[in-house]
Formats: sequence, structure tokens, C-alpha cells
Amino acid sequence: MASKKSPNPIDVHVGSRVRLRRMMLGMSQEKLGEALGITFQQIQKYEKGTNRVGASRLQHIATVLKVPVSFFFEDAPGSPEEAIGFGEQSHSYVVDFLSSSEGLSLNKAFVRIKDPRVRRRIVDLVQSLAGEEESVA
Repeated sequence: MASKKSPNPIDVHVGSRVRLRRMMLGMSQEKLGEALGITFQQIQKYEKGTNRVGASRLQHIATVLKVPVSFFFEDAPGSPEEAIGFGEQSHSYVVDFLSSSEGLSLNKAFVRIKDPRVRRRIVDLVQSLAGEEESVA
């Protein structure tokens, strides 16, 4: 047996969703830790999945980050969607994108654009630059 056990995929997923939401709100690990009464190092361990988040702590995190607890389990490994082949491939790229600084900046700016025609033209522009012919949505 190895001395270091790898983190459970669910714990890693929940941690990545905590990180995603925290970043979407522009909140630091320190600020989240303060709100929860724990250190930013503990937040880091939760976000990496190396430490498991208990139920009451997850509820507190959900309250501070203003999301339902279910947010942390959306598209989790082993979900019904994954079992029928839709899970990882269809959604992990979205989480990866929104977890990047560029993705987060682009998303924040994009949602501030109120005119749906302008938003559509931006999507068309990005797809054109990426070499895509048609939109998926």
C-alpha cells in the first residue's frame, strides 16, 4: 500500500466547485476562511480535495458563497449523466475554463453586456476566431 492515498474524486470535485464559486465572487481564500472561522490553508486543502469537507461545513460554505449545497455536486464523477456517457466530457471544460483567470474575466465582462444581439455577435466572433462553423447552443 502507498503511504499517500490519492484524494477521492468527489472530494476533488467539491473542492474545485468551492474554488470556482469563490473565484466567481472575487473572494480570497483568506476572506472565505475568515467567514468560516478557519485558516486559508484549510481552504486550500478543501479546494485541492486533500481534506474532505464535512456536511455542516459544506452548508456553511454554501451560505457564505450564496449557492445551494447541490452546486458543489453538479457534474460530479459518478453522477447519472456520467453513467450514461455525458458527464466529464460535456461539462469539465466549462469548469476548467471558468477556473482560469482569462475565463473568469471573460465571463464577468460578458454577463455585463445587456444587449442580446451584441452578446450573440461576440459569440459569433469568438467561434469565427476559433475556426468553428456553427454554434452548439
